[in-house]
Parts: sequence; C-alpha cells; structure tokens
Amino acid sequence: MKKRVLVVTGGGDCPGLNAVIRAIVKRASQEKDWEVVGSIQSFNGVLKEPEEIVILDKKAVAGIHFRGGTIIGTTNKGGPFAWPVKKEDGTWTTEDRSDKMIEKIKELGIEAVISIGGDGSQKISYELYKKGLNIVGVPKTIDNDLFSTDYTFGFQTAVQIATESVDKLVTTAASHNRVLIMEVMGRDAGWIALHSSVGGGADVCIIPEIPYDPDKIVKRLRERFDNGKGFALIVISEGAKKVGGEVYSRKSSEVGYENPMLGGVAYKLADELKKAGCEEDIRVTVLGHLQRGGTPVAFDRVLATEFGVKAFELVLNKEYGKMVSVKNSKITSVPIEEAISNYKFVGKNSYLVHTGRSVGICFGD
Repeated sequence: MKKRVLVVTGGGDCPGLNAVIRAIVKRASQEKDWEVVGSIQSFNGVLKEPEEIVILDKKAVAGIHFRGGTIIGTTNKGGPFAWPVKKEDGTWTTEDRSDKMIEKIKELGIEAVISIGGDGSQKISYELYKKGLNIVGVPKTIDNDLFSTDYTFGFQTAVQIATESVDKLVTTAASHNRVLIMEVMGRDAGWIALHSSVGGGADVCIIPEIPYDPDKIVKRLRERFDNGKGFALIVISEGAKKVGGEVYSRKSSEVGYENPMLGGVAYKLADELKKAGCEEDIRVTVLGHLQRGGTPVAFDRVLATEFGVKAFELVLNKEYGKMVSVKNSKITSVPIEEAISNYKFVGKNSYLVHTGRSVGICFGD
C-alpha cells in the first residue's frame, strides 16, 4: 500500500492553485511509495457521503500550471468546524464534524494533508493540527495578507490585472475629463490597491490602513482639473473606510458563509465626493472577481511551484504543523500558529507608501 497525501484547496479561488497541485504531484511521483489524492471543494469532499476524493497523478495534472482556478474546486462555506445542517423546520444550523472528518481521513489511508489556502483556511489547519491531524499549510491569497511570508501566490497576478485596468481607465477618463474610481479587492489590507496605484500612476490611493477624508480628496482633484479640463484616477480598496467611519459591508444570506461581504465602497466614495464639492463627472468601476481569475503570471507560477515542492518535502520529513513561506527570496517554513498570529497590514510608514507620496499620490489623509 502506498502512503497517501491529501491535497485540499480552500477559500477563494486564486491564480496559481493548479501550479501548486501540479508541483506536489510531480514531486511525489519521484517517491515510489507515495500517491496524491484530492478532496473536492476543500474538506467538504471528505465530509460528504459518499466522499468526493480523486486520484491526482501526472496525467491528471499535465499542463495545468497555466490554468486559473483549481481542478479540485474550492469553497469558503462550511468546513469541518461549521458543517451546515438543515433542521426539520427548514432552518439551518452548523455542527462541528472535525473529529469525524479526521477519523474518515485515517480510514482512507491518508498519511498527511496539504492545505492550500489563506488566513481562514490556515486557522482551520491549525485547529486540525491541534487535534492530531498531520497537516502542512501553503499560503494562498490575492490579498497578500498572510503573516510570516513576504508574498502569497496569486497576489502578483491580481496586481497585474488591476494595473492594466488602471491603464485602460486612463484613456477613457482623459477623453471625457472625468474622475474614474476603481475598486479592488484586498479585504482589510491595501496591498493590491497600493501596488496597482504606484504601478498604474493613480492620482489617489485609498487603503484600509489610512482612513480617508473626502474633503482632502476633493482638494487633490481640484489640482488635477483646470477649467473643466483634465482627469483623475482613484484606486480604492474594498475595505477602505472614512475617518471615524466603518468598513462598508453586508451580511451574506448564503448558508454556511460567515464572512462579511465587502464591495461597493467605491459608489459610497463617489457620493461623498459629490457632497464635498466635486463638480466633475464621476464614474465607478468595480473589478471584483476579475482580479482572481484567469492565467497566473510567471511570478505566481514559479512561486506556486516552489511552494508545492516544499510542502511535499515537509510531509516527507514529517514536519507537520508548518506552513510554507518565502522570506528574503528564500523558500522556508514557519509554524502555522505563527502565520495566523498576526494580520499583515500595509505599514502606514512603509517605503511603498512613502514612494507613493513622493510621486504625488494622495492617500486621502
């Protein structure tokens, strides 16, 4: 009997997931006594009756490194600690099925699990590790907000998409002498907004870490216009908030989805700018899921491949409870507990913020 390693992809989809899966399989194929299996839609594949488990061999992963998404699916609903259960009266509740899932994993002859996911997924990984599951984490998120790693794969692709979008919006803004507001993802961290603002030459960059003042943004916009001529580009992160305000979000009606749903703050900002005296036409573009789809850029493919190889080697060496990490261009690993102990915010005094200010970007403060 070969030893089995189970691969799961959890949370939002992300360019580079397939490159990680491919790297794990190709590295494992060099070991005669190992095989790789995948759980469909994160741990849900193990929890379902019957299980949805697939064999991942070299044929299954051939040529998938440049494909977006994940061939084994993903989800940010449910999971081992909050499995949705419909009650007799038609309402829903959740149950902790983590012990049952660990038992099923052992019954399937699985030696270890490689969990590819962001902050929420790695918190689940750590709780499962504390319950005795042999597990290794791989950091994945376009938001680049995982502590203890310089980069997460998927981030550079999202930045590339956002930057190209800024480039495209410049031409229409200039043609109509308008203010164009572009909203990007990032949740509570402004990494995508900051990088795409500097890379795309935006005039205003609004990030969660620096609450904004609409009056100060309007003052900056007036400097961009002369007798109705000129244009301006504003990049705003979905988790941005006004000085003294709160994050613009709503609660999901989807069963098993617990995170607040962000998105739409750009429209809120447009209204605030009008009330603050902005006389120019304002248009809003929300990139949304465009940022997390499509073909990963070369940087993310390389990083994802390195992460996949390292993750399987951690399993080989029985270094469980660790997450793969890149530090100062070196692929290493850190305890999962350390990786989730903090949230990686943009530093208000970081050099990239300083760079943005130095080239004339307004941060709304």
